[in-house]
Amino acid sequence: MKYKELIFKNKTLSFSNNNIYIMGILNVTPDSFSDGGKFNKLDKALFQAEKMINDGAEIIDVGGESTRPFSEPVSEFEELDRVIPVIEAIKNKFKTIISIDTYKSNIAEEAVKNGAELINDISGLIFDNNMENIALKYNTPCVIMHIKGTPKSMQDNPVYVNVVEDIYDFFKQRINALNKKGIKKLILDVGFGFGKSLDDNYKLLKNLNIFNDFNYPILSGISRKSMIGKVIDIKPEERISSTVALNAIAIANGTKIIRVHDVKENYQAVKVIEKYLNTIK
Repeated sequence: MKYKELIFKNKTLSFSNNNIYIMGILNVTPDSFSDGGKFNKLDKALFQAEKMINDGAEIIDVGGESTRPFSEPVSEFEELDRVIPVIEAIKNKFKTIISIDTYKSNIAEEAVKNGAELINDISGLIFDNNMENIALKYNTPCVIMHIKGTPKSMQDNPVYVNVVEDIYDFFKQRINALNKKGIKKLILDVGFGFGKSLDDNYKLLKNLNIFNDFNYPILSGISRKSMIGKVIDIKPEERISSTVALNAIAIANGTKIIRVHDVKENYQAVKVIEKYLNTIK
């Protein structure tokens, strides 16, 4: 592992052992696919952040724009208005790692200035040409995710020659380019559901280990997604046990961070998985 640990203000994430970390999803949006409108008021967002921290989340990922399939972008003004008060309040009240879920450099910079310590960019720092400069300027660790197209178009019949090999090549190119610019604190996310068919998602899950070749920690965002709903016809809020099952597979295949809505249930699974992984034969 190139980065055996990532050091933040209040916590250190160590990736040189079998530790698994949970990123709790905090969507302060009216229209996210699973929890839209639930936490878009400051008091409700803070309550949810506290609950997720108490339930075992090491990272709170704050997002102010839905990137669900076929979603429309929001203005930077609107996104800032949604996320900055929440980030400020979490920083002042809790000792946790705050992540900003955005692909816009202005949002990322303001978030970092106000307490965010991790940039989670669905475009792999591609959509906004200035995002690399922000990551470099503040020496901020970044989640580099793969997406095919944009949120509005990504699920419009995505096609790959070989989904695993194509995304492997994407990471190879992005890591080389970012490293050359001095951006080396990276976390990799294959982007489940972001421009992938149902079979693509499961092929990636089955072959996650191949991405350990890059020696960067892998983050998996499977929580409540349509890769569950297309197999079992149930509502997003009913996909908790299936999410836990798929996250267990992802962890077995090399994932170090899981991004979830339901922290408590996934934390319980993580603890027994860690015990299993640390048990000597």
